[in-house]
Amino acid sequence: MLLKVINVITLIAFMNIIKYDKLSAKGELLMSKNPVLEVKNISMIYHTLNGEVEAISDIDFKVYEGEIIGIVGPSGCGKSTLLSIISGLITPSSGEVIVKGRKVTKPSKNIGYMFQRDHLLEWRNILQNVLLGLEIQNRVDKKAVEKAEKLLDTYGLGEFKESYPRQLSGGMRQRAALIRTLMVEPELLLLDEPFSALDYQTRLAISDEIGLILKNENKTTLMVTHDIAEAISISDRIIILSNRPAKIKDIIDIELTCPNNKWSPINCREAPEFRHYFNRIWKELDIHV
Repeated sequence: MLLKVINVITLIAFMNIIKYDKLSAKGELLMSKNPVLEVKNISMIYHTLNGEVEAISDIDFKVYEGEIIGIVGPSGCGKSTLLSIISGLITPSSGEVIVKGRKVTKPSKNIGYMFQRDHLLEWRNILQNVLLGLEIQNRVDKKAVEKAEKLLDTYGLGEFKESYPRQLSGGMRQRAALIRTLMVEPELLLLDEPFSALDYQTRLAISDEIGLILKNENKTTLMVTHDIAEAISISDRIIILSNRPAKIKDIIDIELTCPNNKWSPINCREAPEFRHYFNRIWKELDIHV
């Protein structure tokens, strides 16, 4: 009996060593790359009639090529404000944002921003909506149209390219909005709760599809979400923010053993590590109702 206990303890220790080695190797691999995004000591203070309100305090992190980073935190802590600063829509009170070695001072074609609503133009068909970003940049040509049609075909919207947004489901509209963002080939993609307007079943399905699209296209992505399970299933790392003023409480590497070694957000929810990450993040959020 004692020998069995010793063997079990030895096996657990060995598995922990393997897991630590995998995380260390992942960290070393990331450190060997140049970051796509550097957020350096960002703080944001709003001035109101009643005084100053500090929304964000000393946020600092890096994102590397091909990573999907989830951002979670209590409601109203400043997650969307942080994305707006990174996109160049808002100037921080202090600190700076660097994308591919260039300081962000205004909105740029190198940064794609997908909002909570799809913002498809109802009077344009889906192909025209997908080409809108390139049209604004005067870059629409035969090659661009062919690429748009290929992306629509690849992600299940090819037969709907002549349809109008009102004729599509919420999930299909979100896919079209993502393809529109991908068409301008941003170096960094920002997602601000892109599935929040969908019902739960549609949200599960479309988050699975969009997660696969991001992986297939190898897009460096920063995603804000209130859904812990969604963040765990899609992300390579998760940044946990505190209550306002938002500070980074923790950054967690996500390593899931997906069934049959087949990665997809839905499939990874069945990983044995999933609930442990969920419980850890829930406790870190320290939300009281």
